[in-house]
Amino acid sequence: MSYQVIARKYRPQRFADVIGQEHVTQTLANAISNNRIAHAYLFCGPRGTGKTTIARIFAKCLNCTDGPKVDFAEDDPRCREIAEGRAIDVLEIDGASNNGVEQVRELRETVKYAPASSKFKIYIIDEVHMLTTAAFNALLKTLEEPPAHVKFLFATTDPEKVLPTILSRCQRFDLRRIPVSLITKHLGEIARKEKVDIDAEALHAVARGADGGMRDAESALDQLISFCGTHIVESDVLSMFGLTARSQVVGMAQAILQGNAAGALQELSELARHGKDLGRLLSDLLHQFRNLLIYRVSKGDMKLLEVSEVEAASLKEQANAVEADTFTRIMEVLTEAEGRLRDATSKKIFIEVTLLKAIQAVQTVSLDDVLKQLNRLRSEGTGGTSAPASPASAASSPVTRKAEGAKPSLQAPMVTVPAPESATAPVRTPTVAAAPAPTPSPAPAPTPAAATPSSPLRSQPLEASAAANPTPAVASGGAILTEDALQNLWREVLEGVGRASPFTKNYLIEAHPVSLAKNVFTIGFDPEFAEHIDLVNNQKTHALLQTKLSEAGRPQTQIRFIQAERSANWVPPVPVAAEPEANAPAARPVPAPAPAGASTATPTPSVPAKREKVGPTQLNVEEFKNDPLIQKALEIFKGRIIEVRA
Repeated sequence: MSYQVIARKYRPQRFADVIGQEHVTQTLANAISNNRIAHAYLFCGPRGTGKTTIARIFAKCLNCTDGPKVDFAEDDPRCREIAEGRAIDVLEIDGASNNGVEQVRELRETVKYAPASSKFKIYIIDEVHMLTTAAFNALLKTLEEPPAHVKFLFATTDPEKVLPTILSRCQRFDLRRIPVSLITKHLGEIARKEKVDIDAEALHAVARGADGGMRDAESALDQLISFCGTHIVESDVLSMFGLTARSQVVGMAQAILQGNAAGALQELSELARHGKDLGRLLSDLLHQFRNLLIYRVSKGDMKLLEVSEVEAASLKEQANAVEADTFTRIMEVLTEAEGRLRDATSKKIFIEVTLLKAIQAVQTVSLDDVLKQLNRLRSEGTGGTSAPASPASAASSPVTRKAEGAKPSLQAPMVTVPAPESATAPVRTPTVAAAPAPTPSPAPAPTPAAATPSSPLRSQPLEASAAANPTPAVASGGAILTEDALQNLWREVLEGVGRASPFTKNYLIEAHPVSLAKNVFTIGFDPEFAEHIDLVNNQKTHALLQTKLSEAGRPQTQIRFIQAERSANWVPPVPVAAEPEANAPAARPVPAPAPAGASTATPTPSVPAKREKVGPTQLNVEEFKNDPLIQKALEIFKGRIIEVRA
């Protein structure tokens, strides 16, 4: 007797033997038991999943002795005739070679004759989608109203090519790809019957290479037995079919997630040198990232995955390395590459580029993250001017920030120090004494830093802070500017900048004047706002500030930005509507309690005015594109502006 291949030798002979298609076999068995047998059936699905096998078993159930019935006898002569392909009343037709109108006309002529010895005359047409449109149309009437003794069983791998008029006349069954676990189990049983020793890893590799087709897996096992004999290991399977070991696929996926381009390319070169199927490698890599994504999204539900225990351990390790969105971006790159691989001249170079793109996808930032970063930078750049400071953040706001160690109360009275004759505004100094302080007598001084009657009222931490920062009273062309005069000048300049460029003003709102000497205007930022220096230290901002200083009577003034803590007496600017008159001091000093008999004034708390919410401004597209903050964001995210919307 001639040799019979495994795929035919172990072909299922009844519904109970069919693996992985219970949704089809159970439905057909119930139809036979309930005597609800239709006249036409269409079985769809990938190759090697059991379409023709189920059609033959169904024909056995219909034409067995004393049928139709599901549990027919093993030695039933009619069933043996069908299994051996010599039954007169069961005709198997190849749709690829009998696809013309003439063949369909001949079929229509033979349909009218009754079966020779069986209950039904059954036509099994394989690859029915190969019939021409004319042949389908010629079959329509017979298919819709056949004689009672005729049954049509169609099988196809491409149901989309079957005419809708044919589909509407059939009961359609879609067969699924068989899971890897079921294929592995079935191959193990066949190997035991064939007395072949095969490793579990080798069985899994064969099942993985079959891609859900049982016939492909059985053919591969048959070929392996011929190649290796009665002992088969995983390396034999990988070398014969050009497959990649799971450990190598996992290692390459790990290199992509870690951004190790050199490691990924080296692994690819090693696989290509050993003759591995690069197309299959790309598919395995895509399947690995699909498993990682499903594992991450399902929070470790292994029921959704077809993996071994070793693979499950690697999934647990890699799934938490990055976010789920990263896996999605990698899969998009690999999916696009899989579709274009067949047209690539050099598959290795194409996959090398694909791996580099996948590594870039790991490092890519999503658009939502970009918008969040821009909003965060924008909020830091405006310094919170869009809303009043909350009590929780008051301790860190520029308004309430004091020198290190000094904790004066907001209700503490302020002492007015007489200014020199050249000064334009008084110097305010907070007091920490509980008892009323004596009223200082007017006395000219070269600078407010010199000893005055009010100097003992300063706390020690404040003196330390003043020593660390530039002196409040600064020289400007030989004239002496007090701190309040410098603040007034800065407010005037800042308001002018706001009228010319609201964007630039938003960056400078957290700045404070440090000094004005030798035609150099030094502007400082607190350490927590030091990153704003990079946003404003550019030619555009320098030119704008110089223009506004010229309008304020300070021509030929250069600009310098430094990192420096602001003075304890600094009062942040407020919107124009809330500012005092032009000639009034920036903040009204509160006199200290006077001695008995002297005139007194009601003290008011030295609480700075709250900033009002900045209203919307008209968007200037060119100014927005050239904005330093936008340019910095584009540099960080390596992006480009496509569209600007108001």
